[in-house]
Amino acid sequence: MGMTFASYVLQPFFAADCQIPELCIQLLAAVTICLLTFINCYDIKSTTKLQNVIMFAKVAALVIIVIVGVTWMCMGHMENFEGLFDNTETDPGKLSVAFYSGIFSYAGWNYLNFMTEELREPYKNLPRAIFISLPLVTVIYVLANMAYLAVLTPQELIASNAIAVTFGNKMMGYFAWIIPVMVAVSSFGGLSVHIMTSSRMCFVGARNGHMPAILSHINVNKFSPTPSLVFLCILSLIMLCISDVYVLITYCSIVESTFIMLSVGAVLYFRYKYPKRERPIKVSILTPIVFCLICAFLIVVPCYVAPYEVLMGILITITGIPFYYVGVVWRNKPVWLCNFITTTTHICQKLFMSATEEKED
Repeated sequence: MGMTFASYVLQPFFAADCQIPELCIQLLAAVTICLLTFINCYDIKSTTKLQNVIMFAKVAALVIIVIVGVTWMCMGHMENFEGLFDNTETDPGKLSVAFYSGIFSYAGWNYLNFMTEELREPYKNLPRAIFISLPLVTVIYVLANMAYLAVLTPQELIASNAIAVTFGNKMMGYFAWIIPVMVAVSSFGGLSVHIMTSSRMCFVGARNGHMPAILSHINVNKFSPTPSLVFLCILSLIMLCISDVYVLITYCSIVESTFIMLSVGAVLYFRYKYPKRERPIKVSILTPIVFCLICAFLIVVPCYVAPYEVLMGILITITGIPFYYVGVVWRNKPVWLCNFITTTTHICQKLFMSATEEKED
């Protein structure tokens, strides 16, 4: 998401046929991730207010694109919809890999669960937020993609690194700058949300003994899980070494689909093992069954189409095993290692506190 934001910010400064240097995108993405990590550490209320403002900018940008696209179609420009599926792929493996980009676009539904503890009346508001947002997002995204396809040919869509910028340049003349600005703001907000919610997953996992205990610490002044936020920031900066956004999406989606399938499979197991246990949020048994089958399809079928990406996803997961055994399972650590962890944590907290005090001054 940081790389997407960087691409939309930088694209207006380069000619349409000019490629943005990868290093520029990576550096701007790194700065953005560090900035948003600091904001999330500094004040959660400021982050929440920022999300509310950005949400309206995001919806406004998409509505503008939809209105322009529908107007273009009403003027009789429907030629891009003729022979839409000619020479397209029907291989199930390639279709499943293509789904990963769609999963990435709609990924907000599962991140919402990570904030359950901080929601008011979560058993009422969490399902309500999901049931309202998913249909709304689906309708807006489908209409936006319809508008893109009405204006841009499939070849233009494939060639563009920032489709909304290409769309604006072709249709909006002097006002073309509005689209990349609003999309950049939207990406900025989406990245902030992911940073905020993902840190809660690490924080709760550490609190329950599934991750190193250091990640369960909270800043007592700001009530934010600072160690978890910093930890995720470092991981994100390491992942920025890979410059291809779609490769990153495939790596992460394979791993994410696997663990979400296991989590939902656990729901089925508990439903069978403990049928009398209280369930605050109730859904039809068919929902988790269908979900697990779809996840299995998305995991198994791509193995022969994108074996390298699948292998890398497995390797990324396996690299966590030694950290798990050192940080969680290994209880009797030597004194020097405990001192190193404590000292490193203390230094990070001091640096953060000094930066916070400078900002307040």
